[in-house]
This record gives sequence, structure tokens and C-alpha cells, in this order.
Amino acid sequence: MDVMTEYTRWLDMFAGDSKLVAKLTGLKNDPKELEDRFYTEMAFGTAGMRGIMGYGLNRMNIYTVRRATAGLAEYLKRTPDIAQKGVAIAYDSRNNSRLFARQTALVLAARGVKAYLFDDLRPVPILSFAVRHLKCAAGVVITASHNPAQYNGYKVYGADGAQMSPEAAHGVTQAISCISFTQCLPMEESDALDAGLLQYIGNEEVDDDYIRMVCGLSVTPELLRQEGGKLSIVYTPLHGAGNVPVRRALDESGIKNVTVVKEQELPDGDFPTVKAPNPEDPGAFALAIPLAQKVDASVVFGTDPDCDRLGVAVRDGAGVFHTLTGNQIGCLLLHHILSAKQKAGTLPGNGAVCKSIVTTELARAICEGFGVMLFDTLTGFKFIGEKIQGFEETGSHTFLFGFEESFGYLSSTAVRDKDGVNASLLIAEAACVCMHENITLYDRLQEIFGTYGFWSEQVKSVTLPGKDGVEKIKRIMDGLRQSAPGQVGEFKVTAVRDYLKGTRTQEGVAEKLPYLPSDVLYFELENGHWFCVRPSGTEPKIKLYVNTRAQSLKEAETLNQHLMAAADDLLKA
Repeated sequence: MDVMTEYTRWLDMFAGDSKLVAKLTGLKNDPKELEDRFYTEMAFGTAGMRGIMGYGLNRMNIYTVRRATAGLAEYLKRTPDIAQKGVAIAYDSRNNSRLFARQTALVLAARGVKAYLFDDLRPVPILSFAVRHLKCAAGVVITASHNPAQYNGYKVYGADGAQMSPEAAHGVTQAISCISFTQCLPMEESDALDAGLLQYIGNEEVDDDYIRMVCGLSVTPELLRQEGGKLSIVYTPLHGAGNVPVRRALDESGIKNVTVVKEQELPDGDFPTVKAPNPEDPGAFALAIPLAQKVDASVVFGTDPDCDRLGVAVRDGAGVFHTLTGNQIGCLLLHHILSAKQKAGTLPGNGAVCKSIVTTELARAICEGFGVMLFDTLTGFKFIGEKIQGFEETGSHTFLFGFEESFGYLSSTAVRDKDGVNASLLIAEAACVCMHENITLYDRLQEIFGTYGFWSEQVKSVTLPGKDGVEKIKRIMDGLRQSAPGQVGEFKVTAVRDYLKGTRTQEGVAEKLPYLPSDVLYFELENGHWFCVRPSGTEPKIKLYVNTRAQSLKEAETLNQHLMAAADDLLKA
């Protein structure tokens, strides 16, 4: 794609947009920036699209949003009886999210597809719930999840409430390619309302039923009602959409003593108190933990702007707070659900748990301990959603819990994506159970390690922006694929899984893997250690996952540091 040709075309197409013209004209003498904005189209994949906001072909703006929406509409209209069910649309607190959501609704309306637009910001799980609840053909959330403030995105959901499948995303991409930017004009709002092609969604249509559903996910409801009033929690929504639904779900379940970090309570797309609104980063709790110490809270948690992720910090017996990894939070929730159901005699014989391939193997040991089947999926919660759908269609298994190491958790089948509201209630409930037993959540985690094994995990992300970054990531993956190491530091490689080729190779013998192609390399090491390398699907990053196990947590952590250093060197080669 010729950068200057596309740049000139945009100036011609949108000559009437004075802000666009002024901004792009001002970049004439910045060839690197122009290249990044115009060397490629913003990719549309199974997670929709995500990128830095600004004018250009490779940026999030009203024009790329309109064109993606027009493509989605045309894809849905290939099956008219499906398209007439309409599309639910939500948005978070990011800058331009409301604008992009409204544009999405009005472009759909212009193409004859009804839009159900939430009247204010809502989290991802409520949108996923709404798609199923309203029996829509699809859903859209305007969000960039936990990315820095300059990002926004366009997440698309299928009729099952899960993120769009690879096949559907390919169909939308094909439809987009046939549409020019000048063919994507929105309908006037008044006309869309008069024609019945735009309907605003308020609390009574979805929210009340969603909160009722989340409260029903409690696995120890009587104990929650008994102990909930005694538990002290500090919560931060990190300026996002979780504030109202999280607090409401906790309150209606009997947890009344919730202190919110005031500086991070209200929606703010600039996220002024954090580098990035990411609960995976311990820095996100820089305000919450001191507040928890002040009010003597026993647990701290935070959700990201679209409230699909949950981060947690817990107090140990000495009063010191520890921020937990996504793997640790997931294993705490998994153990809480399975042990409570086993104690109540409600653990089904065909129970199933799902996790991504880069998530801790400690989950497998826990599932084996409770006699529950564990299913691995590719990275991306849509694949867990597909498993849930398959379980329901075949009746083969009863879904109990799904999680990813990237701080995403779900125990519901009414939602098909990560749910920070659901997870917030469950971690509070787990804390209540511990309080009833006169221990802390930190103590419970140590019990889990002692019973099922000591695992240590780290994730490192290397950001490589721009065209050069894309090419470098490809070179790294190609190099590892063509010359797989037999030894990484002190660790012997015992098998290599190449998810793009769909093979697992051990001692020169390759066997097929039962997954769709995905650009992931997974290296199995001696003694149960492993590491994995994959490009991010939503950011200009390459990610390195390192997992080690040992006879003690300290030993596992030491081994993890050694393996991380050795594996990281491979990315620099």
C-alpha cells in the first residue's frame, strides 16, 4: 500500500472535515508518523479492531468505525432473518467511546439493521448478556479494554454472546473490503428513531436481569448473607464502567462495607491517576492499597475500563498486601467454586473447566483433585465461549468456570466473555468464606500451593510499534519456528507445539494438534516447566509466558527468573 497515495486520498475524501485536514496537513514533514497511519488498514479480526485514536487508515476514528460497521451490516444481511434481530451496542468510559457507539448505531440504521444502543456506559459482560437476552444477531462494544488512554477499539460479538468467530470475522473483513469510506454515511438520529431502527436501552431492559443473574452465581449464598456485612473491601473501577454494576452486585448480595477509591471512581477517558488502566499492573493499586490499610480492609480489587478484567490484592496474616497474578486469582476462584459445590453436594459428575493454553497448569491439578474435566483453548475468551456453546448443544458437560491468565474469569453461561462483575462477587465471597474460617485469602492460596503444587508464572510483553515493529515480530517468530532451541538456559526442551502448523513435535515425531491455526509457539521443558511465545492479537506486542514448578514457592520463583532470562534472550537473537 502506497503511503502518500492513501494520504492524499484521505485529504480528498474528507476535505470537508477541517479538523482532519488541519491535522493531516500538519504531518507532511513527519514521514514516520504518516507511514504508521497509512501503510496498512486497521486489521479486523476475531476481537474486532483496536488501535490508537487519530486520523488515518490505521487509526481509530469515525471513518474507520463507520466502514467497519457498514461491513458488519452487510455481512449480517447475507442472512436476512438473522439481521432483522438487530445489534446491541455498548461503550465504556474512553474518550470518543460514546461518539463511536452512536456512529455505529446510525450506520447500522442507515443500512436497515436495527440498533439497540445503551443509554450510558456499560461493561463488556452486560453487552454479552444483552445480545443473548434481547436475542440480537450481534453485539458491538466500543472499548480498548485495559490499553492506555490513546487507544480505543471496536469489539464484535456473535448471536451467542461470544466474540466473533474466525469464520465470521473473515466474512466481515471481506464485506468491509467491498465498501468505500464514502459509502458509510449514518442516518439522522431522529429518522432512525422514527423508523424504529434505533432503540435506546435503559436499566429496565437488561441491567436488572443481569445483576439478578450475577447474584445467583453465588456458591455459598447463606454464608454470604451471614458474613457479608462483616467483610471490608476497597474497590477501584479505574475510571471505568464497572463502578455501578460491581457495587450493585456486591450490595444486593449482602456485602455492604465497600470503600471506593474516590480519585478513580468517576468515568474519565484520560485515566489521570494511572499510566494505563490495567488491573494486571500492580501500579494500578497505588491508591487503593494505602486506602485499604487506612480503613482496615482485607481485600482490594479493581476492574479495567470495560470491566471484563479483575485484579486483586490480599492481606496476609501480618497485614501486608500482596498483588496476585491472574493465574493465582483464577486458581483461588476455581478452588472456591469446586470446594463449595463439593461440600454442598452439587458438584456435577460431568463438570468442566476451561482455560487458555498459556494459563497455569496448577488449574489442571486442582481439577484432577476434584474429579473435574479441564479443557484447554487457544488464547482469547471467544474460544472458551465456543466451548460453553458446545457443552450446551451436546449436553456433554456442565460448565463450571473458565479463565485466562490475563485476569479474565467467568462462571456464568448467560455471559460469554470475561466478566469482572461476576469475578468481583466471587472473590468477595471467597474472602467471606476465609473470614468465616479465621484465615485470609492469602492463607488460602498457600493452602492450594501446599496441596496441588508450587507454580510460578511470569508474562513479559515487548512493545514493537509501527511497520518496523510488525516486521520484527514476524522475524522473531519465523526464527524460532525455523530453528527451535533444544536447550534454553539450564532447561532441556522436550517437545515443541507450533499452533500455526498445528503440530506437536517430540523427538522428531510430529502429531496433529486439535486447534485452529494460531501464531503461537509453546516449548515444553523437562520437569513440567514451559514457556510460550505469541504476538498479541490486539496490540503491537510480542508476549512471553514462562511457567515453572518446584517443591517450594521460593524454588519455583527462582527457576522462573532463570527461565525468563534465558527465554527473553531468544527474542533478542
